[in-house]
Amino acid sequence: MTDAKYFTTTKKGEIFELKSELNSDKKEKKREAVKKVIASMTVGKDVSALFPDVVNCMQTDNLELKKLVYLYLMNYAKSQPDMAIMAVNTFVKDCEDANPLIRALAVRTMGCIRVDKITEYLCEPLRKCLKDEDPYVRKTAAVSVAKLHDINAQLVEDQGFLDQLRDLLSDSNPMVVANAVAALSEINEASTSGQPLIDMNAQTINKLLTALNECTEWGQVFILDSLANCLPKDEREAQSIAERVTPRLAHANAAVVLSAVKVLMKLMEMMSPDSEFVTTLTKKLAPPLVTLLSSEPEVQYVALRNINLIVQKRPDILKHEMKVFFVKYNDPIYVKLEKLDIMIRLASQANIAQVLAELKEYATEVDVDFVRKAVRAIGRCAIKVEPSAERCVSTLLDLIQTKVNYVVQEAIVVIKDIFRKYPNKYESIISTLCENLDTLDEPEARASMIWIIGEYAERIDNADELLESFLEGFHDENTQVQLQLLTAIVKLFLKRPTETQELVQQVLSLATQDSDNPDLRDRGFIYWRLLSTDPAAAKDVVLAEKPLISEETDLLEPSLLDELICHISSLASVYHKPPSAFVEGRPGIRKSLPPRQNSLGSTEETITGSPVSAAVLTEQPAVIPAGESLIGDLLSIDLNAPPVPPAVPAAPAAPSAVDLLGGGLDSLLGDISAPADTTPQPNASAAGLLGDIFSVGSAPTFYTPPKQIWLPAARGKGLEIAGTFSRKNAQIFMEMTFYNKAMQAMANFAIQFNKNSFGLAPAQPLQVPAPLLPNTSAEVSLPLNTMGVVQKMDPLTNLQVAVKNNIDVLYFSAVVPLHVLCAEDGMMDKRIFLATWKDIPAQNEVQYTIDNIVLSTDQVSQKLQNSNIFTIAKRNVDGQDMLYQSLKLTNGIWVLAEMKIQPGVTSFTLSLKSRAMDVAAAVHQAYDTILRS
Repeated sequence: MTDAKYFTTTKKGEIFELKSELNSDKKEKKREAVKKVIASMTVGKDVSALFPDVVNCMQTDNLELKKLVYLYLMNYAKSQPDMAIMAVNTFVKDCEDANPLIRALAVRTMGCIRVDKITEYLCEPLRKCLKDEDPYVRKTAAVSVAKLHDINAQLVEDQGFLDQLRDLLSDSNPMVVANAVAALSEINEASTSGQPLIDMNAQTINKLLTALNECTEWGQVFILDSLANCLPKDEREAQSIAERVTPRLAHANAAVVLSAVKVLMKLMEMMSPDSEFVTTLTKKLAPPLVTLLSSEPEVQYVALRNINLIVQKRPDILKHEMKVFFVKYNDPIYVKLEKLDIMIRLASQANIAQVLAELKEYATEVDVDFVRKAVRAIGRCAIKVEPSAERCVSTLLDLIQTKVNYVVQEAIVVIKDIFRKYPNKYESIISTLCENLDTLDEPEARASMIWIIGEYAERIDNADELLESFLEGFHDENTQVQLQLLTAIVKLFLKRPTETQELVQQVLSLATQDSDNPDLRDRGFIYWRLLSTDPAAAKDVVLAEKPLISEETDLLEPSLLDELICHISSLASVYHKPPSAFVEGRPGIRKSLPPRQNSLGSTEETITGSPVSAAVLTEQPAVIPAGESLIGDLLSIDLNAPPVPPAVPAAPAAPSAVDLLGGGLDSLLGDISAPADTTPQPNASAAGLLGDIFSVGSAPTFYTPPKQIWLPAARGKGLEIAGTFSRKNAQIFMEMTFYNKAMQAMANFAIQFNKNSFGLAPAQPLQVPAPLLPNTSAEVSLPLNTMGVVQKMDPLTNLQVAVKNNIDVLYFSAVVPLHVLCAEDGMMDKRIFLATWKDIPAQNEVQYTIDNIVLSTDQVSQKLQNSNIFTIAKRNVDGQDMLYQSLKLTNGIWVLAEMKIQPGVTSFTLSLKSRAMDVAAAVHQAYDTILRS
C-alpha cells in the first residue's frame, strides 16, 4: 500500500489512539503513528496535543522517522515554545552525529524554529556546522545563518557569523560558496546599513567565477547576481569577467541565462563602445535571448519584458532578429502585445517592409484589441522611420478602405499623429478621411478628426459645415471632443473670419454659459478674451507652430532604464518599475549602471547622440573644509575691522507684464456685430478672477522665513535681536529687528561673523539708527557676501555672530536656511543633468520622504523655482509625476534632485545626488520648509 492510507482515516478517538501508539515500544508502530500525525497535520487537523509524545520520538537512529519528527516540530514549536525546549538537547546531540545528513537536518530544523528560547541554543551547534568537514553540512549551515539573521540580526553580528560566512566564500566546494553568497545577499537586502557584506575585490571575484562552473543552476543564479554588483577597476578586468560569464548564456535554465545577460549588460558599460570585444559580445547575446522565446508562454512573457528593456538600452543586440518577434496565431494576447511593442522598437529602414506586411496582416485578426494595437503600431513606425512614412500612410489608407469601423477609427487617430510629425506633407488624404466622418463614434477618433479639420481648415472647402455637424450634439459629446471642437472652430474663425462669425459665437456661448465643465469654460473665456482684445496675438497663440512629436516619448526615463537593467531577471524587470515602487520596508541603495568608459578609460557620456563636455563632468564642486571648535575665533574677532567690500549683484531680468485676459469683452473682433441677446457676457467677477489666475505679469516670490528671536533680552543685556535671512536681486540679506528693552540708550553698533561653511560676511557696516532709545526698535537690512573665511560648521549652515554696542559685545548663533544660498544660475542643461546624474556614484544618493504636503505637481515646481531650485524636466511614469531638478549653492556645489509625486497622495519621495553629500540634510530641510510655507 502507498502512504495515501494515512489521509483516509476519520474515526473518533484518533488522538488518544495516536498517543498510545507514539509511546509504543515497537519501533515500526511508533513510525506508523508519526506518519499518521504528519498526515493529520497536513490536512489541517490540530494535533498539537501530541507535542510531548512526538518529541519523545526524536531519540532514534531512523533517519526517516527523525525527518518526520523535525517536520512536526517546525510546524508546532511556535505555538508550544515551552515544550519546544525539550527538543534542544536532542538538536545539539544530532549536530554532532556521525551521519552528515542528520547533522545537516538538525541545524536546518533549528534555523526554521522561530522561538527565541531555542535561538540562543543554536549558536554553538551552528558555529561547529559552519566548519564541518562535510560540504553538505556547511552549505546547510550557511543558509541557516540567513534564517537566524531574520529572527535575531543582532545575535548574528555579535556571534561573528557574518565573518564565518565570508570565509565560506573561499570554500573548496562550489555549492558551499553558492549558499554563502545567497545567505550574504539575503542578509544584505534586509540590512539597513546599506553597506555591501561581500567585498568584491579581484580575489573574491575569481573565487566566485571558479565556483560558477561547478555548482547547480540556482547556485549559479546567486553567484551571477552577486557578480552583477561588482565594479571592475578597468576595462581589461571587465573583459576578463565577461569572458568567464559568457558560457552561462548557453545554460538550459532561463533564470541563469537572464542573470548572465544582466552581468554582461553592466560590464559592457565599462568598455569602450567601439571596441571589437563589445561587438563580439553583442553578437553572442542575441542567440540565447531568441532561444528563450521557444519556451512556454509564461516564460516567453518574462523574457519579452526583459528583452524590451535590453532593446531600449542596446538595440543593436537584436536588430537582425526581427522575425522571431512575429506573432503566432496561438500566442496568448499578453505575448502578442509584448512582441508588437518590441517589433516597433526594432523597426528600421532595413526591415520596415516586412514589418508593415506583418502589421497589415495583424489588422485582419479577430481580436479587436490586438487589431487596434497593430494599426497604432503602423502609425508609430511612420513616426519612427521617416524615409518609410509614405509607405506607412499608404498601408493605413488601405486599411481605411476595408471600412471596418474600429480599424478606420484607430487609423484616423494615428494619422493625426503623422500630421503632427510631418506637417504639410500628407494633406492629400484628408478628403478620404472626411468620407468616414459619419462612422466615427469613439471620442478619441472624433477628437482626432476634428483636430485635422481645424488644423487644415483653409484647405477643406466645407470645414465650417463639418464642424457645425459636430456642434449640433455638443453637450452630449465627450469632454475630449468638446475641447477639441472649441479649439478647431476658433482656428477656423482665425483663418476664415468673415464666414464663421456665428459659428464661433455659438461655440463660445456653449462653452462659457451652458457648460458645467470648468476646463471647457476656462478655455472658452481665454479664447474669448484673446479674440476680443488682440486678434493678432490670438493668431500667434492659437495658430502657433506645434512642436513635432517623436517615437521616443514612450521610452523609459534613462535613469529608470539604467536601474531596471540592474534588475534584469527579477520582478522589477517584468513590472518595468523599480523595486521601491512595490516592495515596502527595503531601504537599500538604488542600483545604477556604472559610468561608461571610452578607450582611454575616462568617463564620457553621450546623451541623444551628443557628447557631453568632459569639463562639465570632471568639474569638482567646492569642498567645505572641516574645522575645530570656532568659539576661540569668535571671541577674538576685531569688530572695528573694515568690512569686506560688497559683491555687485547681478541686475534682475525685467518681468513680462502681459495679462492674457486683460481688456474688455465687448466684442469678439472689430468687424463682428453680434446681436446683444445672442452674445454671451460673462460676469465681471468671473472675468476678474480669470484675469488674476492667468496673469503672467506677477514676479515670483522668494520664500523668506518668519523672524525668530536670535538674542533674547536676558542674554543681550537689554538688547533683543529677532531676524531672518532673505535673498533679493541675487544678494543675501540679514533682516533684523533691534529692540532696546534696557533702561538706557544704545549706540556704536558693529557686527562681525565667525568663519562659517559658506564664507558669509557682512557686505557693509551695520547701520542701526543711533541712539536706540529705551523701549524702541529699529529695522535693519544687512547685505551679505560670500567672500569670508570658509570652515565647516555643525550644523552646516550655522552662523556664529558677534554684535557690539556701547554696553558690551554680545554673541548668538543663527541657522541660515539653505535655499537662501541657492544661486540664480542653478538651472542645469538637460543633457548635462542626465550625464552628471549618471556620473555621480550610487553611494552619493540619499532618499527622503516629505509628508503631509497638499500641493499639485505644478505648484511644487513653482514654489521651488521661486527659491532658485529649478525644474529641468517633468515626466509622468505609470501615473506618477517625476520632477528632475537642480540647484547650485553659492560655493559652487551642485545638487541634483528627483521628486516622485503620486497624484492624490500627500507624501513625496525626494532623491538627492551630489558630489558633496554634506549638504544633503540641509537641502532636504530647505525643500520641506519651502513646500510647507
